[in-house]
Amino acid sequence: MDSFERLVAEAVAVPLQGWDFSWLDGRAEGSQPSWSYPALARELLRDCAALLDIDTGGGEFLASLAPLPARTTAIEGWPPNVPVARDRLAPLGAEVRFAPGATLPVESGSVDVVLNRHGRLDPQEVARVLRPGGTLLTQQVGSDDCAAINAALGAPTTHGTAWNAETAAQALTDAGLTVTGVREEWPPFTFFDVGALVYQLRAVPWQVPDFTADRYDAALRRIDQRIRAEGAFRVHAHRFLIQASRPDPGINRPASPALGAGPGGRAG
Repeated sequence: MDSFERLVAEAVAVPLQGWDFSWLDGRAEGSQPSWSYPALARELLRDCAALLDIDTGGGEFLASLAPLPARTTAIEGWPPNVPVARDRLAPLGAEVRFAPGATLPVESGSVDVVLNRHGRLDPQEVARVLRPGGTLLTQQVGSDDCAAINAALGAPTTHGTAWNAETAAQALTDAGLTVTGVREEWPPFTFFDVGALVYQLRAVPWQVPDFTADRYDAALRRIDQRIRAEGAFRVHAHRFLIQASRPDPGINRPASPALGAGPGGRAG
């Protein structure tokens, strides 16, 4: 294994663009829940004419679902990602809109499916833009996510309140949506070198908002020593999946068999 200094310098030098974690291939693994969000999304798109993808990043995931519905809108709130997403999604017929705030820049009742994979979730806005009978499918990062990283670094946790399947399902219900399926898991996430951890913390800055390699040098060196002794640094991610719909008096929508019925449902 390369020296601590070289691993960290390499990770610090990697450009961050879009929402692409391929640099971690072979250097970290895990964090994926047992369900397949892409498979569930593709199933919903079979009969979808108008799609909204919230916080699309660089459009990587949405592009993987092509061909896209005739009316597909993707929103992104981080300015550097917007041109990346436009370059990737425009050839697929999708429009990318900059949306830094909570308001979704689409008309009320105009969307058949809302996809939200690790994005901001405003239940009232989702309820507003969905047509009656329309569906939300969201996979969220819970407030327990990688808490062991913060502990190992001696960094404060960033979540003041719990964000989990129960609280999100209740918020969606309060907004007038019907929750039809919930799953929640804490999959393992393993780092095989300290550079992978540094890259992860740069790419996901909300984990440790004040993170720099220099500021946390001593703690990173301790983690590096641990990896060299034990072969890896293991933590646990926190993921939950919710499917919900806007009620339509003319539709009796059953619970999704792929997710499991009702808020508070749990897997893993």
